[in-house]
Formats: sequence, C-alpha cells, structure tokens
Amino acid sequence: MDIIFSLIINGLATGMLLFLLAAGLSLIFGLMDVLNFAHGALFLWGAYAGIWIYTLTDSFLLGMVAAVAAGIVLGYLLERFIILPVYGNHIQQILITLGAMLVLSELVKVFWGPNQIVAQPPEYLAGSWGIGDFVLIKYRLFVILVGFIVWIALLLLLNKTKIGLIVRAGVMNKEMVQALGINIRKVFLFVFILGASMAGLSGILLGPYSGVIHSGIGLEYGILAFIVVIIGGMGSMLGSVLASVLVGLAGSFAAYYVPEISVGVNMLIMLLILLFKPSGLAGDQGAV
Repeated sequence: MDIIFSLIINGLATGMLLFLLAAGLSLIFGLMDVLNFAHGALFLWGAYAGIWIYTLTDSFLLGMVAAVAAGIVLGYLLERFIILPVYGNHIQQILITLGAMLVLSELVKVFWGPNQIVAQPPEYLAGSWGIGDFVLIKYRLFVILVGFIVWIALLLLLNKTKIGLIVRAGVMNKEMVQALGINIRKVFLFVFILGASMAGLSGILLGPYSGVIHSGIGLEYGILAFIVVIIGGMGSMLGSVLASVLVGLAGSFAAYYVPEISVGVNMLIMLLILLFKPSGLAGDQGAV
C-alpha cells in the first residue's frame, strides 16, 4: 500500500508540472489557433534562469520569480517577432516555432554550458514526513500544491473576471469577439504571455523535482505537453488538469510495474482518446 501511495504522489506531482506547461499551450491553440512548438523552450529557459538565480541568491522564491520573468520576456518576443507573421498558417507555424525551439535550446548551452546542472530543493522543502508507513516527500507535495493553486487561480481568472470572459468567448468564437469591438490582438498577447509565464514556472519546479536540468528537457516536456493538450481537449482547463493527472499517474505506475512500456504508455493513451473521443476528455466544454 505504501508503494501505491508513493506512486500516486509521484504521478500527481508530475501531472501538476505537466499541467502548468500544457494549460497555457491549450489556451494558445484554443484561442489563437497557433501550433507553438517552441513552448518547450519557454519551459527550458524558465528552468535555467530560475535555477541560476536560485543558485546565486540562495532564494528559491527569487528563482521562481526569475523563471516566470524569463517566460514572460521570451513569450513576448516570440509572439511579437516569430508567431505574429505566421498567424493563420499552420505549416509555417510548425516550421518557424520548431526552428525557434532549436535555436533557444542551443542558446542555453551558450549561456550556461552543455553539461547538466544539479538542482536541489531549498532546505525547508528538502526531506520528507513520515506518517505511519507512508513517506511524504516535501518537495513533491509542494509541486502539487503550486499546481493546484495555479489551477484555482486560472479558474477564477477565466470565470470571474472580464478578461476571462473575453478569453472564454474567444476560444469558442474569436470572430464574434472581434465583431464586438474588442481588440483580439491584445487578448492574444495576454494569453500568450500567461501561458509563457506558466511554462517558466513549471521549468524551475522541475529542477529540484528531477535533480538535474539539461538542454534537452524543452523538447522532451514540450512533446509531453502536446500529448496532454490532445488528450484533454484544445482550450479546456478541465481537460488539461484531467489529462495531466492521467499522464502523470500512468507514467508513474508504468515505470514501476512495467518499465518496458513506460516510454510509450502516453502515446497509447493519446491513441485511445483519439479513437474514441477525438475532441479530448473535455474538449467540448470550452476554456473552463
């Protein structure tokens, strides 16, 4: 029972990391109809910038702020100079964002070197709590808590604010929103920067969770984020949460019980979803 409990905690922590990365990507596609394959690069730069500041200052909080800031700055530049010229053309979006992904991954090596960087949780999040036979690792619980808080904040933003109403309406029918006199371009930029900031936050949280960061994590987790978006449904926050938790738990249990299929289990889940519910787990429920 203690093994199952540990696997559930591990799966939930991985799922929340994926949610932070995939939720913004889902909204970007749902509202902007943009296939952004450079989203993983924002995650990558958030990880490196955040861990760098954390190492320099010995403050994990400042590292998280730096990771979010890195995501925001790169997200703004990416939308303004890379995405903007190719709106409405999926083929060009795929090519140019893949190119941006490769360039940003190589730039990480220029600034921080090609070797892995060790990342440890801060002292107050290191170690674990023991409750009977159960062991609760503090940092994994912290990741789950951060993911849950961000999810609740997103729900409040989307359902209780004017900008959230515009975003949800835009996901369903952006032409209607523009016809009402709303500057959809500003909404696009807001959503893109919001998604980028969440990707940066997810990046720094991964560091102490995995113990190391390297230049390949952007592509690796970017692919996982797309799998989550497809499973959950484009533009759906509920779908992103459900899919992230499902992928996290499936990966955790598969890696322990059937390690031979742990790499392909997420692809199998995506295939089954596409076969039986092509719109995703909650793809017909909008951005909520």
